[in-house]
Amino acid sequence: MRLRPSRRIALYSHDTQGLGHIRRNIVLAAALVAADPRTDVLLLTGAPEATSLPLPPNTDIVTLPTIHKGVDGHYAARALSSPLPQLLALRSSILEASLTAFAPDLLVVDKVARGVDGELDAALHALRGTDTRVVLGLREILDSPSVTQREWASAETTETVRDYYDAIWVYGDRAVYDLVAECEMPDEVSSKVAYTGYLGNDRGTGTMLGTCPTRDALPSAEQPPKERYVLCLVGGGQDGLELADAFVRAPLPAGHSGIVLTGPYMNADGRAALLRTAAREPAMRVLEFVPDAERFISGAAAVVSMAGYNSVCELLAAGCRALLVPRTEPRTEQAIRARSLQRLGLVDVIEPDFAGPAQLGAWTAGAVLAGPPLRSRINLDGLARVAILAEALLADRHAPTFELAHAV
Repeated sequence: MRLRPSRRIALYSHDTQGLGHIRRNIVLAAALVAADPRTDVLLLTGAPEATSLPLPPNTDIVTLPTIHKGVDGHYAARALSSPLPQLLALRSSILEASLTAFAPDLLVVDKVARGVDGELDAALHALRGTDTRVVLGLREILDSPSVTQREWASAETTETVRDYYDAIWVYGDRAVYDLVAECEMPDEVSSKVAYTGYLGNDRGTGTMLGTCPTRDALPSAEQPPKERYVLCLVGGGQDGLELADAFVRAPLPAGHSGIVLTGPYMNADGRAALLRTAAREPAMRVLEFVPDAERFISGAAAVVSMAGYNSVCELLAAGCRALLVPRTEPRTEQAIRARSLQRLGLVDVIEPDFAGPAQLGAWTAGAVLAGPPLRSRINLDGLARVAILAEALLADRHAPTFELAHAV
């Protein structure tokens, strides 16, 4: 006989652009397994690149046929030649089959309550009436209030939350941004909301992800340097070329080297041009992808970054001096986040149109002399809070169960 895991948790993210959603789900999976090691986690993602990321123990991935969002905001197949309706029907079938077979005790859906164009509808309907608890996980800022309200109405999100969801977890601190108040969410939604705090503390791969390689095990090209350095982050890289190019052209502070992490989605031609530019400065390195960006952040004297949710959480947790250059299109989410944190004195902010090499060079020169900002009292303990909220939802599911091992 063998002891069966006491609970199963599934985390879904649609992942049509970048790795932000699946990276958030991976750190959530790590926190949930750390809180109760007898937990199995199934990640359902539209980003096959996630299979290259370090995973927590007891965690596996189902990848969906890929789709991407174009500059016009419309979805299309990323790899296959299938029409979008056919591809979404395939994704929907995979999601329904995976979730009904896995039979999770808890399903956490990232951001999009019905999935892309309703691809989760069949799975949600199949799980309704079962013992599965369903949670909608939201980053603290979705977009401007007017855009958020319009998109929720179009996608029938309020009705879906009312009929299929047990709770909503907002991964932020309402002292920074109160999503419910700003977006005037109705009572049937707001009554299910719990603010977790930012997913900042304890998110590092070295402390939570059981399969993470140690620093010594990483290839030397992917190790943070021992000398002082300044760092540039552009998220997944799909829209970060302009900032990365300005950074590699910027003068470096005296006695410092520079590192750019481009992310896996930067255009190949753009990355090649970036490498050519960086080659003119011996103290500048350009890395496409590292599995433990937190190490590079924690060791940096100063960081220039876009204002995506995960990057900001890592910067706040590290307590480093940071300049945010937020994306302003197609969503204003990053700009709202950056300005909200700037008001609290936690970061500096510059608009993309003014983030040229001279401006970045001037900022890094001052930042390495100024030292880290004052520590804030904002809540960065979201991962610990999520584990507590999950425990409360699943409180009646922790009695150990036994099953016969299969005969061999």
